[in-house]
Amino acid sequence: MGDNLRDIPEFIEREMGESLQARLDALGTFKELGAPDLCHIIKVNVKPAIKETSSYHYVSGIDASSSASLAAYLNSLTYAIDESHAWFSKGAQWRIRSGVYCCYNAFSRVDVRVEVKIPGGVESYAINVRGERQEATAAIWQETYMTAMLRSILYSDDANYRIPGFRKLDPIPDVSAQKRFFEAAEQLFFKGSLLGSNPEIQLPTIVNNHLTAAIMKYCQESFRFDLAVQFFERLLRLEPEVASLLAQSYIGTDEELKAINVLYDALKQMPQSYALLHVQADFLRGKGKLEMALRLAKQAVNLAPSEFITWAKLTEVYIDLGDYESALLTLNSCPMFTFSERDLQRMPKAAKAHLPIRSDIDLSLIDDETGREHEADPALLRLPAPSLRGTFSSAYNLLTRLVSKIGWDELLRCRSLVFVMEEEYRMQKEAEETMRKGSHVKVMPHHDEIEVPSRDQLLSPNGTPIPIIKISTESEREREQEEAEEEARAQAVEAALEKAKEESATDDNAEPSMEDIKLDDLSIHSDKDQDAEKDQDEAEAETETETEDKEAGEERTEEVEEEKEVVVDQSAIKSKQIEKPSIAAASSSDDEDNNNEEEEEIELSFSFSNKRLCDRWLDNLFMVLYEDLRQYTIWRAEVQHFRAVNAPYRKSGTDWEIYGDLATRLHHREEAKDAYQRCAEQKFSAKALLRLLEIYSDESNLHRAMEVAIKLCVYQERWYHETIFPTAIAHNLNKLIQAEGLAKVQNTLIALNASPAVFKLMTRYLNRAKTFDVPGSGR
Repeated sequence: MGDNLRDIPEFIEREMGESLQARLDALGTFKELGAPDLCHIIKVNVKPAIKETSSYHYVSGIDASSSASLAAYLNSLTYAIDESHAWFSKGAQWRIRSGVYCCYNAFSRVDVRVEVKIPGGVESYAINVRGERQEATAAIWQETYMTAMLRSILYSDDANYRIPGFRKLDPIPDVSAQKRFFEAAEQLFFKGSLLGSNPEIQLPTIVNNHLTAAIMKYCQESFRFDLAVQFFERLLRLEPEVASLLAQSYIGTDEELKAINVLYDALKQMPQSYALLHVQADFLRGKGKLEMALRLAKQAVNLAPSEFITWAKLTEVYIDLGDYESALLTLNSCPMFTFSERDLQRMPKAAKAHLPIRSDIDLSLIDDETGREHEADPALLRLPAPSLRGTFSSAYNLLTRLVSKIGWDELLRCRSLVFVMEEEYRMQKEAEETMRKGSHVKVMPHHDEIEVPSRDQLLSPNGTPIPIIKISTESEREREQEEAEEEARAQAVEAALEKAKEESATDDNAEPSMEDIKLDDLSIHSDKDQDAEKDQDEAEAETETETEDKEAGEERTEEVEEEKEVVVDQSAIKSKQIEKPSIAAASSSDDEDNNNEEEEEIELSFSFSNKRLCDRWLDNLFMVLYEDLRQYTIWRAEVQHFRAVNAPYRKSGTDWEIYGDLATRLHHREEAKDAYQRCAEQKFSAKALLRLLEIYSDESNLHRAMEVAIKLCVYQERWYHETIFPTAIAHNLNKLIQAEGLAKVQNTLIALNASPAVFKLMTRYLNRAKTFDVPGSGR
């Protein structure tokens, strides 16, 4: 059609300007770097009777340093109008009447817009989250440029930042653009913490944010650490903590001595920086000094206990040391954060989508119609591990690394040693219930009534029998006060008679010493004195004796009751302190000893003082790991079975892709390689090819790596990814260039006899490596 752009994707709007309004409504939801740049155009026909149309598309990699560069991009679209005509007549002519380019500024949280009217002028302004216009100053333009560059670098291959019809251009096409990028980054370096950071970092800092991550990614993937050294050396004079990034750059250039000296000087100035400690710990781990790295990792956790990366680093060191129980405990202590999705705006449904295919694209290389998701095993599609994001994904990676070291059975054993298991907890509760019920039964005799001896056994001093009285330990003192007093007096009298008989049998003339006299015996001696005077006045003496006995009995009763109350209160206090019910005395000492031994055994068997409760998220990760291991075990068992019977093992292409991802998660590299190869044989899968490219480049398998890179390059071009660097393809090609040399890589590409269009696409990556002086490009 004549109203579409040639080789450029676009979405036709139902209502004119609805995409701009949707972007304005979404400004308040952007939390980090914002959504991709939006280009909106209005097309009119030369014939006034034909209604004008509007469309939009996403784009990244455009130089947003000024309104002129954005206006130039809008003007370039006027040359991309499709001029196809009917075979017998000239079609209707369309032209672009106006356009709006929107680029989000993550520093100032405004959306910078450039409106171009053709013919006409150019207007630029910024819109804040409230929809208010403000002037686009030079500072805002610089921030806008840097934000656009960071989105292009960080999200070039991000699976969470994929949008249909997203056109990606090369953000740094030449050396001058690279120089301008580093100059702008230096000026805005200390504002980097405003941009946010990776999901594993809770609080962005000067050295942990999207700006520093983009700089390190750009230098690492091109193996140009010398650029990072030059950049961070200038900033080190202003901020000592930058030494953590500079030391990493020195290590990348094999200047370890400089890295250690920089870390030493920086730690003297900032001993509280966990970033500096992490770089030093990683260096020591690489040198095998794990004990020293452990001390540094522990210190980093003490300095930043709320950060996930400090606990994760300590877990890694424990795994390296082989202290797997401590690794599990440390992993359980990691603070987990909710993953924030990438900033993307929600658009209204388009009336039509135009996704053109370039004529020089060889679609036979990327035919992906053979593999469909519905052909896959539903059990494999339901695996929960691929849906993990952020800190949960990182924690799961640590858990899979742990199980790859010691195996599933040993991992379960370590887990049972450090965490309270459900069976143990249930047995503990059952034991506590049993102990509680047993103590309740044994306490019951305290509430029973205790009977004194029979009538024949209790006689008063004058020979008269004492009536039987019951003593209640319940709260009946007021009601049974009189019976209690008589019972206490009878017990005191009986004890005094027995003591008097023993003393008379030993020595009738001996007088008891003061040490032998007890407070309870005072009433006894007064009774004996009154018996000696009974001949003078028997009746009066008997009356006085009964009166004194009654008073002594009352005092004894009060003392007994007070003692009982004190004993009960002390028992209650003791039971409250040890948090378990008190156990009443048994009828025999053997039963009491047995009960005490059983109680001690229960406490020793179910003591959780050295165990911790496993957090729910880690329990969930154990279940995720179990599902992965179960499917992996089934897969390998089936492979062995079919191999033993010499039969072909067939699966769909999607199944093989999932198996490859599964083996990659569980750190089985050879099995993953085999699965991805089988997937690539059955269908086109960009994910499987990208994994194979990484494996082949690590193995320096140049021929196969170039074959895979050609397919991926064509696939990227099909979906409007014109970015050369930084991409995964460029990174792995740079790895091959560094290992084998540029000349050998070029000769291998020529030997593959690719089509001229494909050869031209691949040559861009090799030419860039030579232009930007990637290591190995000189040979």
